[in-house]
Amino acid sequence: MASTLLVPIDGSPMSWRALEHALELAADGTVVVFHVIDPADPGYSSATNVDVRTEPPHGSEAWYERAAEEEARLFEEARERAADADATLETDSEVGEPAREIVDYAEANDVDHVVIGSHGRTGPTRLLLGSVAELVVQRSPVPVTIVRDRDET
Repeated sequence: MASTLLVPIDGSPMSWRALEHALELAADGTVVVFHVIDPADPGYSSATNVDVRTEPPHGSEAWYERAAEEEARLFEEARERAADADATLETDSEVGEPAREIVDYAEANDVDHVVIGSHGRTGPTRLLLGSVAELVVQRSPVPVTIVRDRDET
């Protein structure tokens, strides 16, 4: 039975590792690469280094255009990685709070499994920023695999 794997990406090394893992798991299934543009994130919801002093004002039309460009770049890289693995994938996106949008997408679509990278934040950073992966695990209607750095304990 073919399955559908949802892989949220933000361009971080762990999201790429999650995609690689999903491509290995997906044999005859479908991989959906999913990106969320978070209006609360001045950095376009991606791992790109952004100097907010030189970027368009956060929340402006120009900011959303730049976020869409960044998303297109992420999707193109995902397609290239899938082609290298001799696999195909679908892409989709939403605007909103990442954990909520990931869970909502899994609920509203025929998703069998979520494969998500974790940045492995700990201590005060995790308390302040939360963990998208942790929230997805707690709320997901389907199984979730968290891909972490091999060096983490």
